[in-house]
Amino acid sequence: MNKIEVKILNPKAVGEAENMMVAMARLTQRGHNISNMNDFLELLNKPYSDKLVDSMVSLPHPTIQKFGIINVAVVGASRRFLAQITRHQNEVKFMSGSLQYSDYSGRAQFVVPYEIIKYDNENPGKHVTDFYLDGCLRDLHEYEDLVELVGRDAAGYKMPQGLRNVLLISATPYQLKHMIRQRTCNRNTLETQYVMLLIWEQLWELSNMYHNCGPFCTTGACQEGKMWCGKPYSILPKPTLILNDRFKYIREADK
Repeated sequence: MNKIEVKILNPKAVGEAENMMVAMARLTQRGHNISNMNDFLELLNKPYSDKLVDSMVSLPHPTIQKFGIINVAVVGASRRFLAQITRHQNEVKFMSGSLQYSDYSGRAQFVVPYEIIKYDNENPGKHVTDFYLDGCLRDLHEYEDLVELVGRDAAGYKMPQGLRNVLLISATPYQLKHMIRQRTCNRNTLETQYVMLLIWEQLWELSNMYHNCGPFCTTGACQEGKMWCGKPYSILPKPTLILNDRFKYIREADK
């Protein structure tokens, strides 16, 4: 799971979405003061404080957090992550590398699950990573043979879920917050948690809108009911702290 990278492609859009959130909230209360475009632009460009942003985020009116689109690139996550994250379809779009059109012969790379990385670090000499990658490479060689015989589309069925992928996520600010809340929860695979924590870490630095959107157990009661993990987060709900605590082996390796 090392070498997974994420990047907010349009960071200015995060600040613009924050500004729009405040402006839309003000609009609902001060519409009587707007008689022309200059009045509206004055309201739109009026300064605001981080404290006001915190107040707006806590309001039960998510519509004001939907004025904008944030694009996020995820490079190196597995196709298993792709299958999980694309369950989100409301106010979000995805674009991914295609097994139908791309030929991974001689170029495929595979995500090693964190559980395996952790096991090898804590049990020197076991080499479970090598065992896992050997299996992936056997599948890759069979994929390459099938590409020659029946083409990329059919051969793609042979590829393991661990195949590294490139994914673009395009979502409203509010939907990204929802995805972070849901997918950093322990009910998800460790890879999904890790990727969404990386995204949250970058958004945290860009806007106060994302200072209060961690797993549900960090902002209130767990919403999984009887399906809860039984292991709520015990550290401050800040993405960098969670990443350093829970994924120390890859965080140290990627530095």
